[in-house]
Order: sequence, then C-alpha cells, then structure tokens
Amino acid sequence: MKTDLTDKTVLVTGASRGIGRATALAYAAEGARVAITYHSDEAAAKETAEQVVAAGGTALVVPYDLAAPESIDAAVTAVAEQWGGIDVLITCAMEWGDAIPRPGRQMPAFEDVPAAQWQRVLRTSLDAVFHTVQAVLPRMRNRDWGRIVLLGAGLADAGMVGAGAYGAAKSGLYGLVRSLAWELGSAGILVNLVVPGQTLTENVLTHASPQFLESKAKSLPSGRMNTPEDVARTIVFLGSAANGNVHGEALRVTGGL
Repeated sequence: MKTDLTDKTVLVTGASRGIGRATALAYAAEGARVAITYHSDEAAAKETAEQVVAAGGTALVVPYDLAAPESIDAAVTAVAEQWGGIDVLITCAMEWGDAIPRPGRQMPAFEDVPAAQWQRVLRTSLDAVFHTVQAVLPRMRNRDWGRIVLLGAGLADAGMVGAGAYGAAKSGLYGLVRSLAWELGSAGILVNLVVPGQTLTENVLTHASPQFLESKAKSLPSGRMNTPEDVARTIVFLGSAANGNVHGEALRVTGGL
C-alpha cells in the first residue's frame, strides 16, 4: 500500500500529546513534513517535533489558539510559507476546559450550564475546525489534491452526563464532513471523520482507575481499548494517497463497540 507521503506537508493540530502526537509520528514514519501546533505547552510540542525527526520526518512547530481565528490563520500561513503549501490537514486539537466530566467531579444539571461554557466548547471544538479548514482549503485547491481528516469522538454517539456541549460540537463535525464531501470531491480533496472510542491517552491513564480500564476493555468485542497508535494508523490511511475514494465518511475506531 503506497501512501505517497514523502515530502508531503501535513498539518496536525493538537499534536503535543495523545492521538495528535501518535498521528504526527505515524506521518513522520512515511517521510512527511509535519507541522505541529500547540497552544500552551510549547515544550511538549517541541518534544513531538524531536520524535518526528527521529522517526524520519521533518518538523515545524507553530502556535495555534483554538479560540482565536487570527491565530489559526497565522499558523496555517506559517506552514504554507515554510513548505510551499499544505497537502493534508488533521484536526486533533480540542479543549474541554471546565466542562470535562471526570470521576468525582459533580457536573451541573443541563439547565444550570453557563452559556459562556457552552459557547466556549463550541467555539474551540467546532468553530475552530471551520476556521482551520477554511484557511487550508485555498492551498489544497491550488494543487488539485488534498486530504482532510477531522477527529470526532465516540462520546457523540454514546453520550455522557455533563458533556452536552462537547457532544454537540463533535456531532456537528459529521454534518460538516458530509457537506464538504459534495463540494470538495471534484477538486481532488477527500474529507472524512475518524470517530475513536475511549483511547488510552495520557489523560485517560491519569484519571481512570485500573479497574475501570479493565472493565471497559472486557466490554468491547475486541477485548481491548484503543491505543493512540490504533487511531493514528486509520488517520494516516485516510489522509494519504492510499485512500483513493473513501470520502464523506465517519470511520469508527472503537474496538467494535
């Protein structure tokens, strides 16, 4: 299977850790030039960049604020100017803020959710994707080729107490993918959504008990939870020349959930 990613420019938002970092490294292993964004943790982004180079890729680190469209535009412009364009966009960056449900955290009833919190989650998890795709598309159209993979969330299917805003934002990405599919296919640009189930990222391993993780794995047909690398490999396939005509789809990586 040929990915044809050597010297292709790949922008991976949220590549400082977790699925984003695994995705950046998977692209690096294919010889790609990988742009890594960060908001607050520049050191983690630089660590990813070092790993990208060690894996065989070329790296660039750029600041990127999900809540600031001007920052998004500046990041895309910096990548395009550095490497002459953008071939692949992967959107992994996200922000829960105070809205993240965690064991022991009492979440407000839906009627008590502050409007500012709702708007913040939609702005960073849905609006930011709109701004990023909009900024990248002219660079792809100029090349008559491109791949876009948006990262959804299994939570949008399953639901969770206290996660209404995040679930709504991630569900919105599927509607966006379906509409973009009709617009971009004739331009040689394929766009898809990857929907991971609960994945063994650093955040999950930090906040979930071993008992919960064991129980979760046993509840899955595959008998194990995702690793970030499981999701990354799916993203690389969709976001490469190996994907010839998978377009406008939501691919679930959930262990059969």
